[in-house]
Amino acid sequence: MGDSLSLSLPPRQTASTGSRPRRRAWLLLAAAATVASLPACQQRAPQAFKGIDITGAEYARSFDLPDAGGTTRTLADFKGKIVMVFFGFTQCPDVCPTALSRAVEVRKLLGADAGKVQVVLVTIDPERDTPEVLRNYVNAFDASFVALRGDLQATAATAKEFKVFYQKVPTASSYTMDHTALTYVFDPKGRVRLALPHSLPAPDVAADLKALLSEAK
Repeated sequence: MGDSLSLSLPPRQTASTGSRPRRRAWLLLAAAATVASLPACQQRAPQAFKGIDITGAEYARSFDLPDAGGTTRTLADFKGKIVMVFFGFTQCPDVCPTALSRAVEVRKLLGADAGKVQVVLVTIDPERDTPEVLRNYVNAFDASFVALRGDLQATAATAKEFKVFYQKVPTASSYTMDHTALTYVFDPKGRVRLALPHSLPAPDVAADLKALLSEAK
């Protein structure tokens, strides 16, 4: 199965199918080159974040997709909270469940502030991820997590806004998905602030979220 790496962010964390060392190496190099070219305002961090500081980025500004219950959700719905947005799919065997499990651990580490964090999963496989499948999937991690599912066109448009790469990869019996494995973080004012690499441990993520919550006070 596979998950892939972001086409425009560093160190591009991707979930990928099987072993594709050459392709993965190329993606990593492209990602590093892209982040190096970001404007200085996007590279400067007012805080020493553990994740990638993308404050001031002119992408990943919002989303507009139905949740598993059919209600259209936007970033404005979660104003006042930190929002963690991850693109993935329910049949992902490793990267997606690991990312959501990390989010569960981060909320535990935040203690009383856990309720100030909203986790959002955007499916990149709406053909197989029905609303019911998505609802059951995220509820298995945390009932507060929100899953979003658009049609193919809306999914592509949202992924483009977030500079997220994804594609179908044929398998013997069906297909899997390569996709970006970064988690985007918005501060309580609705501004995109961080891109968290898949390898970043939960304590470091929690430290970054605490810093953002401290800013909001």
